[in-house]
Amino acid sequence: MTLQATEAVVVDAGVGNLGNLARAVGSLGVDVEVTRDPEVVASARCLLLPGVGAFRPPRERLRGALEEALHSAVENGAWLLGICVGYQLLFEESDEFGLTDGLGLLPGRVRRLPDGVPLPHIGWNRLEVPDAESSALVRGLDGQYVYFVHSYAPEGVPPELCLARCRHGRDFAAAAGRDRVLGTQFHPEKSGQVGLSLLRSFLSLARPEVEVPPARFQATPVATAEEVP
Repeated sequence: MTLQATEAVVVDAGVGNLGNLARAVGSLGVDVEVTRDPEVVASARCLLLPGVGAFRPPRERLRGALEEALHSAVENGAWLLGICVGYQLLFEESDEFGLTDGLGLLPGRVRRLPDGVPLPHIGWNRLEVPDAESSALVRGLDGQYVYFVHSYAPEGVPPELCLARCRHGRDFAAAAGRDRVLGTQFHPEKSGQVGLSLLRSFLSLARPEVEVPPARFQATPVATAEEVP
């Protein structure tokens, strides 16, 4: 497929809500391609890397030409948004089922959340945005509820790279980023209009020449505080 100005590329690392994410992005009027073709990835300007489950399987799936394509795209000016395990892959390492290296695009390590809270952490939780001006990605999201499904989360993320925090047993970076590499531990495609707002902000950053229209996606309503477990 020839890349067009309105396209976003969803990287297929073998696991992830590829269809749901592609539909959410497509609902914003953006043409979406789901691929594991290194040539398409390397030439993209707007990349999304989703993932679910454990860290190691998608990490191994990315090794080789696909990993090289991701690094090449970012080095050549592409924007990258990691989601859930795709977000975790951006960091230096994870100790889930043994130590495994990450892509090393963001500083920090992925560690298990404390045993004193229900795991996996499933459901709605509240974001705290420490600096609303730090990134357009999270502007307007302070105090909003988003949807999580995870047992591991980054730690040791430098404060200046932490775009939003959340707490489940410990504080963790619910969103982080440096330059054009961004990510969220929560699922924007499952987070109702709040999630669509974040995706719209990311697409606007990656494609500033394209006006992203209002959402048409029928998303899950945002939970109230009383609905959060």
